[in-house]
Amino acid sequence: MAEVSLTLRTVARNVRAARARAGLSLEQLGVRAQVSKGALVALENAQGNPNLGTLVRLADALGLAVSDLVDEPRQGRVQIVDGAAAAPLWRGEHGGWARLVLTTPGPAQVELWHWRLHPGEAYESHPHPAGVTETLTVTAGRMVLEVGGAGHPLAAGASATFGADVGHAYRGAGDGPCDLIMTVHLPPAAP
Repeated sequence: MAEVSLTLRTVARNVRAARARAGLSLEQLGVRAQVSKGALVALENAQGNPNLGTLVRLADALGLAVSDLVDEPRQGRVQIVDGAAAAPLWRGEHGGWARLVLTTPGPAQVELWHWRLHPGEAYESHPHPAGVTETLTVTAGRMVLEVGGAGHPLAAGASATFGADVGHAYRGAGDGPCDLIMTVHLPPAAP
């Protein structure tokens, strides 16, 4: 529980700072991110429990990586993260999860995610801004990648990449859990 509280305080501080840097009011950010003003007020006061979809919409609206909202600032040249220690940012109804493991620094950031989907679980994502590309590799099990309404079955060892500026979803398939590594390639931030 202390980990959730610390993460929520970090998100609150980072969202407030990013909104201020962007010169946006709560109302303006809410409209851009499709998040209510009340939810933003609660979030910036470290209250509530924002879901992954909300964090992604906020990051997209602010031109940031999700890790810019959930992580403490980086220290040093090398970043080492114990992937199992990364807190899940999404939990499925059958025990699945998604962990944002790390994000590369620089003008064109790449987020590294580790996902586990159980059969019947799904995560549906809204379209990201133009220029965002996702790549995934299934390391165990089976899944269906849906992009723009079309389903693409993937089994262990298969990889896929797509422009994420359309609605997309990850769906667990088969008889057991599906593990995958996903990267989100963000375009360079505008100067």
